[in-house]
Amino acid sequence: MEFSVSTPRYHYHYPKPTTTFSLKPPNSQPSSNQLRRPKTITTSPSPPPRPTKPIPKIPSNPFKNLSKPTHVPTPPITTSLTNKLWLTSKLSPPPPPPPDIDDSDEEEVVEEVKYNEPKKKKKPGRPRVEFRQEGKIFVGNLPNWIKKNELSDFFRQFGPITSVILIKGHDSTERNAGFGFVIYGGPNAAKSAMKAVEFDGVEFHGRVLSVRLDDGGRLKDRAEERARWIEEGDGDGGVDFRARSKWHKERQSSRNALRKVMETAPENWQAVVNTFDRIDKPSRGEYGLMVKYYARQGDMHRARETFESMRARGIEPTSHVYASLIHAYAVGRDMEEALSCVRKMKDEGIEMSLVTYSIIVGGFAKVGNAKAADDWFKEAKERHTTLNAIIYGNIVYAHCQTCNMDRAEALVREMEEAGIDAPIDIYHTMMDGYTMVGDEDKCLIVFERLKECGFTPSIISYGCLINLYVKVGKVSKALEVSKMMETTGIKHNMKTYSMLINGFLKLKDWANAFAVIEDLMKDGLKPDVVLYNNIITAFCGMGNMNRAVRTVKEMQKERHRPTSRTFMPLIHGFARAGDMRRALEIFDMMRMSGCIPTVHTFNALVLGLVEKRQMDKAVEILDEMTLAGICPNQHTYTTIMNGYASLGDTGKAFEYFSKLRNDGLEIDVFTYEALLKACCKAGKMQSALAVTKEMSAQKIPRNTFVYNILVDGWARRGDVWEAADLMQQMKREGVQPDIHSYTSFINACCKAGDMQRAAKTIDEMKTFGVKPNIKTYTTLIHGWARASLPEKALRCFKDMKLAGLKPDKAVYHCLMTSLLSRATVAEAYIYSGLLSICKEMIESGLTVDMGTAVHWSRCLSKIERSGGELTEALHKTFPPDWNSCDTLYASSDVDSDYEVDVNSDGDDEDDREFASRIDNVTMTDEDSLRHG
Repeated sequence: MEFSVSTPRYHYHYPKPTTTFSLKPPNSQPSSNQLRRPKTITTSPSPPPRPTKPIPKIPSNPFKNLSKPTHVPTPPITTSLTNKLWLTSKLSPPPPPPPDIDDSDEEEVVEEVKYNEPKKKKKPGRPRVEFRQEGKIFVGNLPNWIKKNELSDFFRQFGPITSVILIKGHDSTERNAGFGFVIYGGPNAAKSAMKAVEFDGVEFHGRVLSVRLDDGGRLKDRAEERARWIEEGDGDGGVDFRARSKWHKERQSSRNALRKVMETAPENWQAVVNTFDRIDKPSRGEYGLMVKYYARQGDMHRARETFESMRARGIEPTSHVYASLIHAYAVGRDMEEALSCVRKMKDEGIEMSLVTYSIIVGGFAKVGNAKAADDWFKEAKERHTTLNAIIYGNIVYAHCQTCNMDRAEALVREMEEAGIDAPIDIYHTMMDGYTMVGDEDKCLIVFERLKECGFTPSIISYGCLINLYVKVGKVSKALEVSKMMETTGIKHNMKTYSMLINGFLKLKDWANAFAVIEDLMKDGLKPDVVLYNNIITAFCGMGNMNRAVRTVKEMQKERHRPTSRTFMPLIHGFARAGDMRRALEIFDMMRMSGCIPTVHTFNALVLGLVEKRQMDKAVEILDEMTLAGICPNQHTYTTIMNGYASLGDTGKAFEYFSKLRNDGLEIDVFTYEALLKACCKAGKMQSALAVTKEMSAQKIPRNTFVYNILVDGWARRGDVWEAADLMQQMKREGVQPDIHSYTSFINACCKAGDMQRAAKTIDEMKTFGVKPNIKTYTTLIHGWARASLPEKALRCFKDMKLAGLKPDKAVYHCLMTSLLSRATVAEAYIYSGLLSICKEMIESGLTVDMGTAVHWSRCLSKIERSGGELTEALHKTFPPDWNSCDTLYASSDVDSDYEVDVNSDGDDEDDREFASRIDNVTMTDEDSLRHG
């Protein structure tokens, strides 16, 4: 049979090895007394011609030629094709070494090849096949209880040890048979073995050791056994099991059944376990398969149990079994136990393979510990001269998860310079990393490079692009990628649909979100936990809380287990609506369904109570968190501080600030904003300035929100000069004032009576493209009314309507109160203006509260003492029970100098800006200083 290997990729010409059938020893001529004569030939001086024997048929079993070659094996050639094709040798391992050739068979072969030629006697002491392994020694008369690590520690003094083999006893697998082998490694392995032989006769744990060089007898016996087994094969080269016992047949059948179940039904773990239990006396291979199976399932506890069961049977684990166990812990994200397995491997003298290093690097990458992953990657480079694409992919993934894209790019470049082609998985990893940092250009470059290198974009490739555009807020481009994917014949899966739904949920586009859900249902995909969570979030965002609760029940009917992400929107939705009773019911429902509350769940409850000004109950939640073993984070303390800031309680705000700092939590700009709100609300501007100085010391820059709080604080005190200095400082530091900055500054001008500067600020806003909103006009109207210029206030009211803004209840309340409080004479232009405003309020269906009605009624008595058209129209905006007898005197008066607080309408929403940081729950409204 002739084999040929063609390698068109390389252009080297290798010398063709020649095979000779001559048995002559090289460089020597045998003497006459060394000739071995055939048994069938007599010792006559002239032997008669021997009759020709028929040439035997070539056996149909090709393995027979491998077990008994018809020629002397030539010494290995260093430049052979097998040594060059290292990949081929890895994929197709060479056959086992043939056994020693028997003398009688050898004579027959020679007689068949060279007829009537006298045979040369084989040189004594020169075996045809070398079974002796260099650097291997035999150690006998060992104690039966000795372990590998103890034997390795004793013989390690002569050189590095590759492995230690202890032969197990036949009667007890937990004890050895009293002998074993030690194999030295490295370039000086032979010298190390020779030095170890000098310890022959040395006492070791009460026994006199027998140490000698290995003669290869054990490998020779194995080769002969294999040769006999092949000889008993059938005519087609297969194995004939007729020579094996019934126990061997059942064992082999059970092994095949286990492999078949693992390949065909890996999700049916009960079938896999039952098949494994039916194997009588499982070997290391079956145990290794089970450990590997549990590792893929992420069941590290059962993997460990199987591993220990194997050791209890006296079967020592190999590096492959250890790698599977480490993989189980890496999948379960328990890297401490994984490292303990590594330490145990080293203690037992088992070398770590490149696969083990890849698993450890990948495990640290999943837990986000890039530094540890980098350290193990460097150790792998030191221990192994060549690396593969798998370990490079794991270390690149580790740095992409920590957004260290520069290091990831350097690793990819290093891999390419080493001649390792990057698989498509590394392209996807780089695209995902650029998505996390929001680098759209580089992500698209990687996608184009992927196609240039001959890869066909898969659904993962398009999914990375969809995820990129969803995260940067370009959902329209994500839809374009979706259509492009469909044109190439790739259908959406659950993940790509979920990405599109998340994009629309972030934009609060509920209609398109449900349209994508309908497309998902039409494609025949069944909703999973992630999709149900998105549907619940959509219903909560729409305010349909009852439908969201029903979706949770439907989810449970479909046997999907809700997660904490499922209940977060519900808890926060009821808390924002002020229904804390329902929020607490959902919290109890979450506990009963088996979900353990997290710090984000408690933060949602705290935020709801803070928004309802129930600070005592919010503090009680902190105590409940402590009892549950959950430590509050910086968001929890910041929310509490923000609640006390809305009440102007600086003492409590600073108290929780101290707790946050003492707990070693990170202090960010949101924490300082809560302190500044408390100081400004209480009018303690000097304390606010001290807080800003500490921010500068901590190198936390002031943003627009911080300046808005400070400007509003000075505006409350009517200090227009300090407010003006802050506006100038914002521009010098490159912080662009927004609508809230200008509104607060206009409020400061109005309180100081500087209406000309307020009017100039309006013009400046329009110059910079900032449009005034309703609060801006409300503040300006109140300023003109306080300046006793009602005609200016009415003109500002008309300008607001011309700008397309619809007056709300606060505008009408401010304008009417300001004009009525300062109107002592019924001027015609004021009278007509007040009358038109009343008609607008009646058409809008607005009704004032009782206190405002009492104040307006007293002001009307100064204008129309005996009643009139204005009084009659204004009474239609009063409460229905206005005509009751005690109304006029039971209600308290309203301060004639009505104050407009630009922050008053947002006091109930002070903490909502922090809710966006609590479990990614999208808020519809934010802090008034930020979103008006």
